[in-house]
Amino acid sequence: MSKHRIVIEPGSESANYWKDLWNYRGLFYFLAWRDILVRYKQTAIGIAWSVLRPLLTIFVMAFIGWLFNSNVPSGVPRILLVTAATLPWQFFASAFSEASNSLVVNSNLLTKVYFPRLIVPASTVIVCLIDFLISFVILVGMMFYYKFLPGINIIFLPLFLLLALLTAMGTGLYIAALNVKYRDFRYVIPFIVQFGLYVSPIAFSSSDIYNSAKIPQTVKYIYSLNPMVSVIDGFRWCILGEASPIYFNGFFISILISILFLFIGILYFRKMEKSFADVI
Repeated sequence: MSKHRIVIEPGSESANYWKDLWNYRGLFYFLAWRDILVRYKQTAIGIAWSVLRPLLTIFVMAFIGWLFNSNVPSGVPRILLVTAATLPWQFFASAFSEASNSLVVNSNLLTKVYFPRLIVPASTVIVCLIDFLISFVILVGMMFYYKFLPGINIIFLPLFLLLALLTAMGTGLYIAALNVKYRDFRYVIPFIVQFGLYVSPIAFSSSDIYNSAKIPQTVKYIYSLNPMVSVIDGFRWCILGEASPIYFNGFFISILISILFLFIGILYFRKMEKSFADVI
């Protein structure tokens, strides 16, 4: 009687891999639901942290903006300007951090059974998206309080949320693959998030950058390379309307950078995927 050996490995063909993603959608739902259940388990206020964390960031960034007298559009409360920027940033920061650490956190799962590893970081991003939708009540509440009614631009808000999701996914995939091999990145990830917080237009407006005669044009282009600039400016434009315009030169650069990050992230993740179980 002949013996047969079965080798289980990720599909070598892209078509097979993406088909596997669909076939394993049940695992995706399970991982996402598991993360939702344990996210705030044994915490005193539970899911209220989804609102409290961005709320504290909003007050801090609003104070910093007031302290440095950053530009605020006429008729727009500073706190509303900051809120419209903090919520997408908080979503990106959480999704990026969770996706970057997802493979290491789920190392036991990776070494036991085959499934498309892309499911792991993708499920964490979806959980962060749910957190964002819960925290969105902060913005709705402030708009009611200040009697600020958004215009027709609000219909484009899902597009900018999708852009934030793709940016977090692309960068998260790349760092997640690196984090498996080089555990030093667990120390780098918080630094990236903290640095990004201060170079993104949260406490200030992009008009402070683009309209300043003191800032060299080169610095303005470098500022535009931050993909979250287009996301935050887009959120403000959707919510605040013409009071917070989009600066299209930098806007399109940021979008291209987001797409590039997604492409590179998927490409590198797929390249390293077969070695995850051995290295981790």
